[in-house]
Amino acid sequence: MTSNPRIAVIIGSTRPTRFADTPAQWILKQARARTDMDVELIDLRDHPLPFFDEMASNMWMPSRNPEAIRWQETVGRFDGYIFVVAEYNHSITGVLKNALDQAYKEWSRKPFTAIGYGGTGATRAVEHLRGIGVELQMVSTHAAVHIGGGDFMAIHPAFGNKPITEIEANLMPTAKTALDELVWWARATMAAKAAEA
Repeated sequence: MTSNPRIAVIIGSTRPTRFADTPAQWILKQARARTDMDVELIDLRDHPLPFFDEMASNMWMPSRNPEAIRWQETVGRFDGYIFVVAEYNHSITGVLKNALDQAYKEWSRKPFTAIGYGGTGATRAVEHLRGIGVELQMVSTHAAVHIGGGDFMAIHPAFGNKPITEIEANLMPTAKTALDELVWWARATMAAKAAEA
């Protein structure tokens, strides 16, 4: 298999004042610097999904809402995912949870990793994301990138407002590991699916 895995960086916040663009652009840059994956940015702002209101998951019956179907078609094109995760009250954002719920078949047997940010680096939110991913039959990488504590305060616009390059050295080791693991799992799951076909 010679084709690179197609990876989506999914911005999991839609607030007008979100900080998500900073980590999203940073991880996108790191991923695009590699030669072993093809990466695209997906913004939930471009997918105005309703709250999940289908009869059942699309694993069991087709969705009816056109936005849900468009979302499924969008995420279905990819072999793996990097979620950009904010932590709201010890969990992921409502819009990210809703986006995950709006698909099933498209996530199944595909890997993901995350870059999280907040006071504790979104560690609790990423743990919740992993639990949701398991239920969707996804594979989580062991490593994830966490921007927390003094690093988060240094680059957040309300506090230090420094460029993310100021803390880059602290992020690079886990970013490399997470992306290495994501590619490994993407290739493994792609090969397994090809063998089943």
